[in-house]
Amino acid sequence: MDNLFIAATERSPEVTFDSAVGTLRIKGESYPEDASQVFGPIFNALQDYLVQAEGKALKVDFELIYFNSSSAKALMNMFQMLENAADVDIVVNWQFMADDETMKEFGEDFSEDLEHVTFNLVPVS
Repeated sequence: MDNLFIAATERSPEVTFDSAVGTLRIKGESYPEDASQVFGPIFNALQDYLVQAEGKALKVDFELIYFNSSSAKALMNMFQMLENAADVDIVVNWQFMADDETMKEFGEDFSEDLEHVTFNLVPVS
């Protein structure tokens, strides 16, 4: 399975997916004109990993400063994909600036629908 790297742009986040280690990191801002263009490759790589990862673990780090509604929908779809993964130990670290109540609340909202995923709210300075 190949690794995935997508460089950040003015409107989309940096994405690093290391399939050998089992880590996915999404960092920056996400308000692209076409969210499927940004998130499509992430979904494909994630789906490939989850199909082949039986008994493995996956750590997903979100370090988002801002995202729009189409990115929020893509994130919800990603969390649903993670929730439905069988036999994969998944940990999500939702990092947010300690003084950013909005991003903290988004993390809390996303975590409410997850029963099989460990979801950590991580305030940073």
